Amino acid sequence: MKLVEFNTIKKYVFGSLLASLLFVSCTEENVIELEPYNQISENVAFDSKENIILSVNGMYQAAQVGQYNGTGRGYPFGAAYFQQNDMRGEDMVNTAAFYAITYANTWDPSGALNTVYYWIDTYRLINRANLVIEGVTKAIEKGVISEAEGKDFIGQAMFFRAFSHYELLNFFARPYKFTSDASHLGVPYRLKPSNSVATIDENIKLGRGTVAQNYTQLLSDLDTAENYMTSKTTKSTKNGIVYASKEAAIALKTRVYLSKGDFPKVITEADKLNGKYTLTSDPNAPFANNYGNSESIFSLENSATNNPGVNGALASQYNGRRLIAISPVIWNEGSWLATDKRRGASMVLSVSGVLFSNKYKDTSTLSDASPLLRYAEVLLNRAEAKARLDDPTYLADLNAVRNRSLANPATEQYTAFATKADAVKAILLERRIEFLAEGLRWNTIHRLQHDDVAPMSGIPQKYKNGANPVAADYKIGIPYVFKTGDVPGLAYSDYRFVWPIPTLETSANPTLAAQQNPGW
Repeated sequence: MKLVEFNTIKKYVFGSLLASLLFVSCTEENVIELEPYNQISENVAFDSKENIILSVNGMYQAAQVGQYNGTGRGYPFGAAYFQQNDMRGEDMVNTAAFYAITYANTWDPSGALNTVYYWIDTYRLINRANLVIEGVTKAIEKGVISEAEGKDFIGQAMFFRAFSHYELLNFFARPYKFTSDASHLGVPYRLKPSNSVATIDENIKLGRGTVAQNYTQLLSDLDTAENYMTSKTTKSTKNGIVYASKEAAIALKTRVYLSKGDFPKVITEADKLNGKYTLTSDPNAPFANNYGNSESIFSLENSATNNPGVNGALASQYNGRRLIAISPVIWNEGSWLATDKRRGASMVLSVSGVLFSNKYKDTSTLSDASPLLRYAEVLLNRAEAKARLDDPTYLADLNAVRNRSLANPATEQYTAFATKADAVKAILLERRIEFLAEGLRWNTIHRLQHDDVAPMSGIPQKYKNGANPVAADYKIGIPYVFKTGDVPGLAYSDYRFVWPIPTLETSANPTLAAQQNPGW
């Protein structure tokens, strides 16, 4: 997939009304970005199949690169997705100033730009998706594109719309089970593109739905996406990874249903992927060949000429510039075997004894894909759902992921656990190890608040912020003992557990101002 370079013409300006436009609501961006990335207007963006493809590619670019004060930074699903989600957890260490606010829980509604742009760029992507949905729907009606081809594009847009709203819920709302019926506030769920005065005005006034309403809509979007999109089997190997497919929608549903606590649905969705993917024999293979392996379900493409740059590319942040290190908190975990292949040099970079992820390897041209959905996650999602439902077949899924990294699977694999809680905790630990530096830790912390089997309460204590860890603190099998200067944990009851809606939004939308998260 070759995405067209981001060089939009900011074509439509509506004065003060635009100042409050949700998806571009900062002073230097008070315009509607209607142009696809080939610099054509919305009037012709969907008047031919070729232009439709360019418009869809523009949507992918909005997911991959995003904007941060006028430059690309990997929002919302490039490197910023991985970094923000990792920095909210305890298993990676912030070594510089980039994500100090996130790591140390010191946000504010206006000055914390990484937080602000997470909101802005996610809604920018949502608007792109809505433009594609509306534009392609009309193109089908006009006979510009066949119904089958058009529905595939609409499905991809619905996938992004659902994924985007789900990600916003993980940061700006309490978990699904915070109230018994999920009636607490979620986020504004935007179903229309901001491409006219009427729709801009409607979107500006839109308030937050409940979490239950948000989940209902995003799961509906994913069901439609699954039905509309073609299978990865219809695409080349690379395109089956870098373009959303039917299987990507299914995989994401396993994550969403796990967050919701609907465990039978996790299993039902995961079972749809039986025989569609296989785990690679080596845990490093999805990263050594991230555009051509049997395990990757959906990744965003990067290349030497199209990436978020040194301030936003995965290999730059995690490896080349080493702004994020592996924490002794997880490295020293006693249940993580010393001989595990995921501790090896192919996956871990040691610099003077300080450890960094080596999953993202191309520090020169920054071409590593952003791995958003892997089959390993689907298996662990199903394993956890089965374990919670007392289905003993969870062991097969858990061991499938774990065994490929063991020196002696026949003797080291799990055989049984004394209790359901022990089983679930083992699966959760496997998630931490398997997806280290892949931006999944916060999702787990968020959904486990006061869980009935493996409860967490708040954000765990973290290693100290702002410098490389001390090499001597890495001691396999010896649990890390927190010291003075480490980052304290944050109680679930603390208002900072959820991010504030940015001031630029609440100042423009009285409805959102009245719905600001408590404490902010």
